[in-house]
Amino acid sequence: MRVELRHLRVVCAIAEAGSVTKAAAQLGLAAPALTTQLQRIERTFGGQLFHRERTGVRPTELGELVLARARVLLPAAQGLEEEATRFASALSQRDATTSYRIGAVNGPLIGGLVSRLAATHPAARLTTHPSWSTTELASMLLDDKLDYAIVGACGEATPPLAGQLTWHLVASAPVFVLLSEDHPAAGVEEISLADLADAQWAATPGDGCFSDCFAAACARSGFTPQPILETDIGGCIDLVRSGDAVALCQPTFRESSGVVVVPLAGSPLHWRHLLGWRPDSPAARSAETVVSLAAEVYDAAVSRSTAYRRWLATR
Repeated sequence: MRVELRHLRVVCAIAEAGSVTKAAAQLGLAAPALTTQLQRIERTFGGQLFHRERTGVRPTELGELVLARARVLLPAAQGLEEEATRFASALSQRDATTSYRIGAVNGPLIGGLVSRLAATHPAARLTTHPSWSTTELASMLLDDKLDYAIVGACGEATPPLAGQLTWHLVASAPVFVLLSEDHPAAGVEEISLADLADAQWAATPGDGCFSDCFAAACARSGFTPQPILETDIGGCIDLVRSGDAVALCQPTFRESSGVVVVPLAGSPLHWRHLLGWRPDSPAARSAETVVSLAAEVYDAAVSRSTAYRRWLATR
């Protein structure tokens, strides 16, 4: 048998009571059972811990040694248990505010937001969930599978589950187009939708009303657009770079080799960047900070966009 803390507690209880019988009553045990237990403990230590006398018991020299150590170890163990409990509680509270599960649709916010959260909260656990579906992300917020969601909404469209989730507007911006650097309109200040009536269009997919809003804007410009080719960002860029399509894009889109960003005349389409969370979730306590960081990220994206800054300067 190996010595455990419970054995030390028994030895201390007997010494403090001065009697096996009295100690047994305090411990809620029968005296014979405690006597048997004490004998096992003594065998483990290799000798008697108490002198048995008619008036009770008193520690032997070996017993004094064991008691001296026990009276140090038992309070230390109790202190460790209490400190560990407090620490675990603190960790739980910390994790409630620094565990960031963020879902996002395509846009300029997610990368910079993760970077800023990591810098602000180095111990935070950060996970991301990409999706083309704002409805999916909203449902994940409601089901506590995400803490925050970054989504887009066309024009004044209501975001999903608006009555159950909190949505904060981070930024609202016009929609621009992405053209091949060899496109005839690549160097213009802006281009009208009507000038692109014969174009093949490309865009990333989504489940909102953007395609309907786009079709309505084209109708106001006097034409019906060709069906939009939906693909990921890389696919859109490849189609534009090759001259096979023009793409709808956000004004903060980073230009790369072979493509340029051009504003649409009259700003017929607008896009809102929204940050959402469940109002009764732990994430709500940190929402103000996350919103502030998201706004910083968007401002930084604007500062990097030559086309958008030039467009803003004229308005």
